[in-house]
Amino acid sequence: MSSDPARTLAQLAGKAPAFAPESRYHTVPTAQYTFADGRTVTYVRRRFAPEAGRLGVIAEHTVTQGDRLDRIAYTYYGNAELFWRVCDGNDAVRPDDLVEEIGTRLRIALPPGVPGG
Repeated sequence: MSSDPARTLAQLAGKAPAFAPESRYHTVPTAQYTFADGRTVTYVRRRFAPEAGRLGVIAEHTVTQGDRLDRIAYTYYGNAELFWRVCDGNDAVRPDDLVEEIGTRLRIALPPGVPGG
C-alpha cells in the first residue's frame, strides 16, 4: 500500500491500481479466484513483456566492469527501480545475464506505446 493516505483509501476502494506508476505491474489487471469454501483471493494477472524490437530506443549502453541494472536504469531513466525497462528493451529472461559480459550492448528503450526515440 501507499504512504499517501488518499491513495491508500482509493486502493482499498478499488479505484486505483495497487502498484506505483513506475512498477512493471502498474497496468496489469487483477482478477479474483473463489475457492469452493467461498473464500475469494485477488491476484495480479500475468504480465507479458513487450517485444523489444517494437520499443522505441533512446540510447545504447555498453556494459563495463561493475555495471548493474539498477545503476544503468538510474543513468538513463533517473530511477533505479526502472531496471525492468532495460530488461524489456533487451528481451531479458534472466536480468543478470545483461551485465554479465563486458562489452555487451544494451538497448535503452521507451515504454510500450511511446513512439520515437
